Amino acid sequence: MADTQAEPLLDPKFLTRLEQLELVSRKIFMGRMKGERRSKKKGQSVEFADYRNYVIGDDLRFLDWNLYARLDRLFLRLFMEEEDLHFYILIDNSLSMDFGAPTKLHYAKQVAAALAFIGLCNMDRVVIEAFNEQLTQSMPAARGRRSFWRVLDFLDKLEPAGPSDLTKALRAFSIKCSGKGVVIILSDFMDKGGYEDALRYVIARNMDIYAIQILSQEEIEPDVKGDLKLTDAEDDDAAEVTISPALLRRYKQNLEAYRAALHSFCTRRGVACLFTSNKVPFDRLVLTYLRQRGLVR
Repeated sequence: MADTQAEPLLDPKFLTRLEQLELVSRKIFMGRMKGERRSKKKGQSVEFADYRNYVIGDDLRFLDWNLYARLDRLFLRLFMEEEDLHFYILIDNSLSMDFGAPTKLHYAKQVAAALAFIGLCNMDRVVIEAFNEQLTQSMPAARGRRSFWRVLDFLDKLEPAGPSDLTKALRAFSIKCSGKGVVIILSDFMDKGGYEDALRYVIARNMDIYAIQILSQEEIEPDVKGDLKLTDAEDDDAAEVTISPALLRRYKQNLEAYRAALHSFCTRRGVACLFTSNKVPFDRLVLTYLRQRGLVR
């Protein structure tokens, strides 16, 4: 784990590829100020969109007098509004994420850094929150690529700690966040309390949600045998087991069922759900899989 932490999260050559991308929302949200992202709303920005008939009370500054001279009718010029996109990255830094080579947390940091860089290059508002049983650390909203050093500094200092409580943490986030936008949840979703209530809190905010489940290859294909005492990294709950081929088959079936249930729950509620392991190159996840799912283009 020390070796991966010593390496930079993103290679400079990879950054040049990310500069060509942008984050895409499946929904259009209202921003607090004029941003770089086009909205479906008609307003009074600089790019012409359409005309409509003048009605009493409209701003006379936007009348098209050339059309009036030709048609003897009053038309109002409409323009495209541009809005901020709020982009929230939620990273699970509970102790269960400190597993694998590279660890699941390190992998999540790399994905977070890549997506944050894309957002900053396109003048989106990027917020990063770390959570375990609560929101543990927050990076205030950043905008513009000059803020990328803040992202790297925040992620470099993020360490695994504490037990996980998805429900408590995502409830706190849904109360705290002020703007609507895109939410990326990076977690193994291995919570004894389940994920259903947790995700419902965020879904209720009408956000564009991506749940990315990260597992280590050691969890997917455990290479263990014999008599073992397994201890939960988060609550020290212990179990003595005898590893046999039949037990491993049952474990894999249960894990697959859990993954399928998470995917089904998310899909039915309009949440994009992706699964990845720490052996899948994170750049492939960003450049291929997330592009296929419509988050980046």
